[in-house]
Amino acid sequence: MTVATSRKDSAVIEHAVLDAALVCIHRLGFSKVTIDDICQESGVSRASVYRLFPGGRDVLFEALHVRELHQFFEQVLAEIDGLDTVEDVVARSVATATSLLRTHSHLAMMLSSEPGEALGQLTATGLPRIIRMATVALSPQLDPLIGRESAHRLIDLVARLTVSYFLSPDESVDLSDADIARQFLCPIITAVALPESFSGTAATLNRSTS
Repeated sequence: MTVATSRKDSAVIEHAVLDAALVCIHRLGFSKVTIDDICQESGVSRASVYRLFPGGRDVLFEALHVRELHQFFEQVLAEIDGLDTVEDVVARSVATATSLLRTHSHLAMMLSSEPGEALGQLTATGLPRIIRMATVALSPQLDPLIGRESAHRLIDLVARLTVSYFLSPDESVDLSDADIARQFLCPIITAVALPESFSGTAATLNRSTS
């Protein structure tokens, strides 16, 4: 067996284990799932699971969270492919992300049955990871348009805002609608991505009111 084949086989087994973990979470609840449950569901031995996920349950579930986020941002990227303005990229990203969050069956189940764990993955525990992965996903689109530093700052802010509005919806601001998202986010985009323009506008307003 070649190294490449071995790695491919390991990847297949890893995905099978993570798929089994999702099934077990839906059936038993996140807090009650054990490695033995996952082994039984996947048909993978404990020894193989611990080889793939040294450290056991916590490492396995961390890998599951990362995989879920990779799949999430792959869907976001598919929706922004070909867009070439900051406003289009950000508005469509936020609208797609909001729609995905609202319709994500696993997330809905976790919020219903394990709200503490779910909220942790969206806030204190998981938000830094969400921001990191959003940055990796969106930087190639935004860096060439506004520069790396501004792009990263904008992604950080927009990711936090998207999660916040998902957890605390505002009926007057439906961020799943790209046009509404664009209108709502344009002042933020201008302030972060085009600070000179924003400063100039602010100065003009100050002079007109003084």
